[in-house]
Amino acid sequence: MRLIDKFGRPITDLRISITDRCNYKCVYCRTGNEGALYSDLPFADYLRIARVFASLGIKKVRITGGEPLLRQGVVKFVRELASLRNSLGEPLDLTLTTNGHLLEDLAMPLKAAGLRRVTVSMDAVDPERFARITRVQHGFENVLAGIRAAKRAGLEPVKVNCVLLRGFNEDQVPAFGQFARDEGVIVRFIEFMPLEEDRVWSPEIVVALKEILERMSTFRPLFEIPHEPSETARRYRFDDGIGEIGIIAPVSHPFCGHCSRVRVTSDGKIRTCLFSVWDHDLAGLMHRGASDDELIAFIHNVIQNKEQRHHIGEADFVPASRTMVHIGG
Repeated sequence: MRLIDKFGRPITDLRISITDRCNYKCVYCRTGNEGALYSDLPFADYLRIARVFASLGIKKVRITGGEPLLRQGVVKFVRELASLRNSLGEPLDLTLTTNGHLLEDLAMPLKAAGLRRVTVSMDAVDPERFARITRVQHGFENVLAGIRAAKRAGLEPVKVNCVLLRGFNEDQVPAFGQFARDEGVIVRFIEFMPLEEDRVWSPEIVVALKEILERMSTFRPLFEIPHEPSETARRYRFDDGIGEIGIIAPVSHPFCGHCSRVRVTSDGKIRTCLFSVWDHDLAGLMHRGASDDELIAFIHNVIQNKEQRHHIGEADFVPASRTMVHIGG
């Protein structure tokens, strides 16, 4: 019953978007003109989806959005997810990705409900630069408070994701190195991918892995440390052992050959790759009265059609049918 695609990759990581809404309008994500485009499902539907996937060997569930902390009832949902067991009888490894704006008050309740770790999106450590990127005034202070609250709550290791975009924040790399050491968090830099609403991506905008390492070396030298093949980030420690940096490099160093992930959008569509040009209507099948066995058969069929790799930067690249905020991080 385990999920294994036709390329022999075990699928163990489920990402569920619980809302298409977001309270930020980051320049690399939204045009600023479009809001939510897709509906949210009742939490009971997401819970059933997670339970069915867990029966197929899923080990990790990441809650995403949009901004998942905008959903009323998210703490209860985490508690219900924490009660599930996968096909091996193991509890699920529950994580959440957030922009951190509402995290300060929710970090402790989420931990008590069963959340294990949190990843916070934060694209500058300078408040003015942060406001320019997010197009939200005074957000930096809220996010920093949320990160610190997550550490106090024990949602560790706290990871801070920074999407680098040439002309906006590439000069923030050394400052993020200091931030990682001062705050005791893992900072992960992400190469900019063609998933934005206004389709402005070009290779020249991407700050690639090699350049990130060169920029960080002006602060302190980094040394690569081992990571699991299915991990998206290449991991590094500073020369004195204090602080960890990750680099997620899907453009310059694709990791498709070890991809273990599948996504469910806020409206209940399965997406087998960020760059899928189609999705698969699991919620529609549920709402037509499908049994769990029918859902399982549908999921197995979908996974068998999982893409082998993306084609970023190639002549035959076709943009994904949804942008990142409407897929789920």
